[in-house]
Parts: sequence; C-alpha cells; structure tokens
Amino acid sequence: MNLQQLEYIVAVDKHRHFLKAADACFVTQATLSMMIKKLEEELEIIIFDRSKQPVVPTDIGKKIIAQAQVILRETGQLKEVAKSIKNEVQGQLRIGIIPTLAPYLLPLFLYDLLKKYPQVKIRISELNTNQILEQLSNDLIDVGIMATPIAADGMKEHPLFYEKLVAFVSGNEETLNKKYILPEDIDVNRLWLLEEGHCLRSQMMNLCELRKKNTDLGNLEYEAGSIESLLKIVEINKGITVIPELAIHNFDEKKKSQIREFMSPVPVREISLVTYRHFIKTKLLEVLKQEIKEAVTKFIPERPAEQFVVEI
Repeated sequence: MNLQQLEYIVAVDKHRHFLKAADACFVTQATLSMMIKKLEEELEIIIFDRSKQPVVPTDIGKKIIAQAQVILRETGQLKEVAKSIKNEVQGQLRIGIIPTLAPYLLPLFLYDLLKKYPQVKIRISELNTNQILEQLSNDLIDVGIMATPIAADGMKEHPLFYEKLVAFVSGNEETLNKKYILPEDIDVNRLWLLEEGHCLRSQMMNLCELRKKNTDLGNLEYEAGSIESLLKIVEINKGITVIPELAIHNFDEKKKSQIREFMSPVPVREISLVTYRHFIKTKLLEVLKQEIKEAVTKFIPERPAEQFVVEI
C-alpha cells in the first residue's frame, strides 16, 4: 500500500470515471486500474463497483476512500509543517471568489502577490456562495473569498475588511436628490437586483426589506448577472441599485455624482477568507490575507464592525 494508490482511489471517487481519474493523475488508465486492483487485493475488498456507469464506490469502499482522504490530508500537513519551519512560501492555492467581488478586488493584490512569491501558483474560480461552500467541503478549492457571516458547519471565517454598500442612482432619476439617504427612501419598484444566487442580492433585499413589500415592476423585469450590468441598466432605464464600495473606486466624476451614501448606521458587507476544517496551507493563507489587507486599505479604511450594520 502506498500514497499513490490512495490518491488514485480518491481521484476515481471524485471523477466517477477511470479514464478521467487517470488523466487527472497524469498516468495511463491501465496504470491507475492496476494500482487500484493491487490495493483491493491487499485489503481483500472491492472498493469500486465497476459494473455501474458512472463507477461508484461500494459501501466498504466509501469507508476506505474517506480514510484515504484523511491520510492524504495529514500527509499534506507534514509537508506544510516542513515548509513553515523553512519559512518557505510555495505551492498551489485554489481560490473561489464571489463574482460581485472578483473584478474589483483581484486587480488590487494579485499581481503584487505573484511577483513577490514566484513559487506560489494561484488558481481562481468565480463561484457563488453555495458553490464555494460545496467546493470547499469537497476539497476542490482551498479557500473562498466571500461575504460573511455564513451558517455552514465546518467552515472557519477569517475576516478581511468591511465594505460599505452605497446606492447608485440614474442620472435621470428625479428621486433621491440628496447625498445621504435611508434604506426606506428607496422605492423598491425602481430598484434593480442581481439574479438569484448572488449573496449581494440577498443583502439588497434585506436592506430594502423587499420581502415585506409588494412590488410592481411594470412591464419589464430584469435581473442582472453582474454589477456592471446593473450599472448599465440603471443608466439606460432610470431607477436605483445598491453596489459595494470597491466597485466605485474607478468611477469617473459623472458616475461619482450618481452615488448616494446611506446615513448612519451605514450598511456594510463583511468580506472574509473562508476555509474548511481540514485546511492545512496555513502559510499560504497568511500571505493571502496579508496581501489583500495591505492592498485594500489604500481604498477602504479599517473599520470596527460594531460601528456598522452587516447586511446578510
């Protein structure tokens, strides 16, 4: 029995296909199949039911795979301990980040991080909140960058910063002609929302208490897939939307004039790094956290959470 065999059975369980698992492990299907067969013979059990497509683990196979995952994680921990002792910053970090944050946050820190730590390999996926949590649980990503708090077992949150929410009003909009507003000032019938699946949508609905009001959107109903789409639809069709603070730092003067800030207590969203309970790449996490916080403080001052209302 060896670690390679354990990696192979975990890969087959993940892909539910021997050829795809072999490709993921960079070996031939024949090699992968032979190594798994040898492991089954050594343990005197059948790990996978090969008669089904996609291939599925047997009941005893599920227990073997679960234990293999534990062993591989602990082996990874040994490597991370060795790196920390040597004070090395290297390895791969798989990041999931919510779409309402990715285009505004990533350019602030990513280039400097990769330049400073050339032995670090970053893989980034834009995912919604539920997808991030699912992929963290299944060890498909290492860390999520997302709005918190979240109610999910086994997840650990590492707060980064608190980002204000502001209203963006059409240049032709006759309402809200003042610098500071209250949530109740927003006409929910003129509010444009992101599509389902975005955590910012839920924050907008909570802020404006949409669940408690009947809305009449007339003959047009549009749910945007991105903040940029929201901004365009507001400018073309009038109305209002709510956007996070980082989204406005590249605005020109005209767009800045269309921003309306909320009166105290100011609504914010908490942005955190989120890891699963088995996370072992602690050195890489420290580096990521430090680089993000240093980059963001140029645009967002540090704020104690108790001074704001965290919208979830």
